[in-house]
Amino acid sequence: MTTSTVTATPPATAPRKDTAPDPARARLRRRLARWGFVAPAVVFMLLFFGYPLVRNVVMSFQHYTPKTFFTGEAPFNGGDNWSSVFQDALFGKALWHTLVFTAGSLLGQFCVGLALAVFFNRRFPLGGVLRSLILLPWLVPMVVSGVVWRRILDQDTGVLNTFLDTLGLAGHTPWLTSPDMALLSVILVNIWIGIPFNMVILYGGLQEIPRELYEAASLDGASAWRAFRSVTLPMLRPVITVVLVLGFMSTVKILDLILALTDGGPADATQTLGTLTYQNSFVELDFGAGAVVGNVLILISAVFAVFYLRANRTEGK
Repeated sequence: MTTSTVTATPPATAPRKDTAPDPARARLRRRLARWGFVAPAVVFMLLFFGYPLVRNVVMSFQHYTPKTFFTGEAPFNGGDNWSSVFQDALFGKALWHTLVFTAGSLLGQFCVGLALAVFFNRRFPLGGVLRSLILLPWLVPMVVSGVVWRRILDQDTGVLNTFLDTLGLAGHTPWLTSPDMALLSVILVNIWIGIPFNMVILYGGLQEIPRELYEAASLDGASAWRAFRSVTLPMLRPVITVVLVLGFMSTVKILDLILALTDGGPADATQTLGTLTYQNSFVELDFGAGAVVGNVLILISAVFAVFYLRANRTEGK
């Protein structure tokens, strides 16, 4: 007897179909991933910039007093805060002082910073050490600089007047106590503080200018001043824009330096929008009026930022 074995053949399997990914779902995943990276920055901006800004605008239309912190009641008073601030003669003086202080500081910081940047652009012994020493005023806290300069500019015991007296010059100049001299003195101190920042940024921009351009200018017979006007300034224009914008944003709102030097005096000669905001809010405890001045300061910065963005867009095209 013979036995035969039959091998069972496995059933034929249907061919696998490659499932193509859904394009809509893939786009959704990419979009969610992008928002996942952006969301922390958006939340941070809304919490620490958006909410205070909106709250400050709302406060400018409220009768907000120290009592409000306990009762929580801050009734709306329409435009009373705005009208009282704009009708105050001190607001006009503070606005003018802010414009003079900002323009004078930016002009002095930029001109001296550019001159130093051009000077240090050439290699010479101890150039790096001198650049490092010039950075010291920028590294010192502004309050510390203000206190030190207040001692230096003191009319009776200040180092500057003592030095001028030794030279036989006007040794009793009231740098900080005269309404005619106080604002100029504060501007000069702020120029001293801001020079290192301007020098560093402009020096970095000078390092990016190709040397071949200067060689071509010299072959064409251009003088040093002609090369500076035709090569350096045009190539440095984007850096100059950044320096001026950042300088404006940091200068227009300066508070601590003026408080340390003059506290807004004498006779409100150095009162700016920043110090007026502080005085209204934390000295007179009129938070509504302080919010109004703060909103004006924000509006000025926003207008300047818009012009800066439009200028950059025009240069990019």
